Amino acid sequence: MLSNKNNLVFLFLVCFFFSFDTEKNFYLSVPAGFPKPEIPAENKLSRAKIDLGKKLFFDPLLSRDSSVSCASCHIPKYAYTDGLRTAEGIKKRTVSRNTPTLTNIIYNKNFLRDGVNPSLEEQVLVPIHEKNEFDFHVLLLTERLKKNPAYLDLFQKAFGAIPTPKLITQSIASFERTLISGNSRYDQFYFQNNSAALSTSEINGMKLFKKLNCVKCHSGFNFSNGQIVNNGLYEHYKDMGKMRVTLNENDNGCFKVPTLRNIEVTGPYMHNGSLESLEEVIEHYSKGGMNHKNKHDWIKPFEISQSEKEDLVSFLKCLTDSSFISNY
Repeated sequence: MLSNKNNLVFLFLVCFFFSFDTEKNFYLSVPAGFPKPEIPAENKLSRAKIDLGKKLFFDPLLSRDSSVSCASCHIPKYAYTDGLRTAEGIKKRTVSRNTPTLTNIIYNKNFLRDGVNPSLEEQVLVPIHEKNEFDFHVLLLTERLKKNPAYLDLFQKAFGAIPTPKLITQSIASFERTLISGNSRYDQFYFQNNSAALSTSEINGMKLFKKLNCVKCHSGFNFSNGQIVNNGLYEHYKDMGKMRVTLNENDNGCFKVPTLRNIEVTGPYMHNGSLESLEEVIEHYSKGGMNHKNKHDWIKPFEISQSEKEDLVSFLKCLTDSSFISNY
């Protein structure tokens, strides 16, 4: 076990920090055990882009009536979710799906709950145009920003240009790529060699997590294999999932496997927020889910005692990164 002094030094070296060499270049230092993230060549990170993107992310002027922002649904203390069953847009309009976390979104290969959006930049447009979210249009937003002296200055610093739809999406995506979480107590135990970071219950839960094959879907450093699958939540789905775009019946009820990082603070759970607690989620999977022709073969019933369930919940809660949810 590392000494307290060495532990602090080690954490300083491995946890997510950002470094600059010039105004134009920005480098992400990733947590121990994490792979190097891919940054699109056409949207390299810079400090000015990130600063602009962060301001836009928290600014309600992105919505038609300037009442809600990206941060209205993606609240930092909830690991960039909102604590609601389904999101709310302008005028309290109800969005049909639960707000997904932005935790480690830089590692995602596709976006939205059903994974049908191919890039983070393109995803930025979805809430702007969606009637029940911002109910606006990126062209109208662009004109609004052109009339704002503060934003004109920020766009000049970031891009040397006036606001355009492309630059709006690039700046917000740049900020979102900095939302890296990798300093939970699990990380301290598993990647940073701090054997005292987890309790006996949490370690038992970690073993159970593997024994029950939860790792089949929630695998790797980010606790997600990124696949789009049907988890047997319903026998008949009101929300068709990926099928809404593909029109392929095999995609009916298929949604993206979410990361379990910060899962303690990102409830309610599932694509529609229908399960309130982690205990309910475990109960769903222990029963093997509902019968649906597209249900993934890996989802099968299992037996779990009350004490085992408590250990499993304890393990899931140790994936909470307190430094991430308080860093805003």
